[in-house]
Amino acid sequence: MSSGVLIVGIGGTPRSGSSTERALVHALSVAEGAGARTRLFGGEFLERLPHFNPGPAGPSTEQAELAKAVCQADGIILATPGYHGSLSGVVKNALDTLELTRDDARPYFHGLPVGIIITADGAQAGGTTLMAVRGIIHAMRGWPTPYGAALNAARLFDEAGAFREARDAGQVATVADQVMEFAQMRRAQTGAKASV
Repeated sequence: MSSGVLIVGIGGTPRSGSSTERALVHALSVAEGAGARTRLFGGEFLERLPHFNPGPAGPSTEQAELAKAVCQADGIILATPGYHGSLSGVVKNALDTLELTRDDARPYFHGLPVGIIITADGAQAGGTTLMAVRGIIHAMRGWPTPYGAALNAARLFDEAGAFREARDAGQVATVADQVMEFAQMRRAQTGAKASV
C-alpha cells in the first residue's frame, strides 16, 4: 500500500556519477520501496542553480522549481560531500535558495523530517560536516533524523555501482527508513487533525 508521501532528495556534486549522488539515489530507492514518491535534485540540477540573490529580479525557473518541490514534500534527504569540514557550495546554495519559502504557510523545512548523508575522505570531515548540516536543518526549522550517515568516500562503490560494504548500504537505508517513518507519522497526524 502506497504511503503517498513525497520524499525530496537534494545533493550531489557537479561531477557526473559522484559517490554523494549515488548514495542519495540509493536512499531514494529505499524510500520508493517503502511506498514513497520521490524527486531528485542532483548535482547537474544544483550546478544550474544561480547563486541565490534575493534581489528584485525574482527567482529563476530552477529556483522556483526547487522551492515548490520542498513546499510539497513530506520529507527531505540531503546528501553532501564533506569539504574542509563543512558542506559543499552547491548544496549550501540550494539551501540558501529555500529563503524563497520564508513567507509560505510552511517555510523552509518547517516540521519536516530531514535525513543526512555525508561522503568524505576522512572520519573528521564526515563528523564535522554532519554536525554543520544538522545545525542548518535546525535553523531551517526541520527535524534531523536521529541517524545520519557519514560515509568514507574512498572506494565506496564497486564497478557495477553497488556499495562495496553492507554497512554503508545499511547506513543509507537507515536514513531513508527514518525519514519515511517520520513522514508517515506526520502525514497520519495532519490527516487526523483535518478530519476533526
